[in-house]
Amino acid sequence: MSKQERAVVGQEAACCPGLSAVPLDEDRAADLAKVFKALGDPVRLRLMSMIASSGERGEDGQRGEICVCELTPAFDLSQPTISHHLKLLRQAGLVDCERRGTWVYYWALPGVLDGLAAFLATARPAAATA
Repeated sequence: MSKQERAVVGQEAACCPGLSAVPLDEDRAADLAKVFKALGDPVRLRLMSMIASSGERGEDGQRGEICVCELTPAFDLSQPTISHHLKLLRQAGLVDCERRGTWVYYWALPGVLDGLAAFLATARPAAATA
């Protein structure tokens, strides 16, 4: 899947109703299923957590990022397996990366996780006043 084909969930969620607002149409359900499928694997979920937690922007405003060399030792998996999981996270539109020399640096795409959280949030009824 090319960069142009990636799902951009974070941008869609800001304009679209959440899960409990209206039923999903087929296309939106298919797009979201790809994202949730990518997050449905424990290794990918841990990788996403590691990448997202490194994603705090620094004082200089630059995005937070993490090197694959910092991700791989956290798992009892081969480097090609980790690369495969990272590829699936990229294809789902959750992260992006940049190669610098022999290393690849990953960062969470802005707003994607917030968009998923907003989509999953249910409207809470107003608290009754006593």
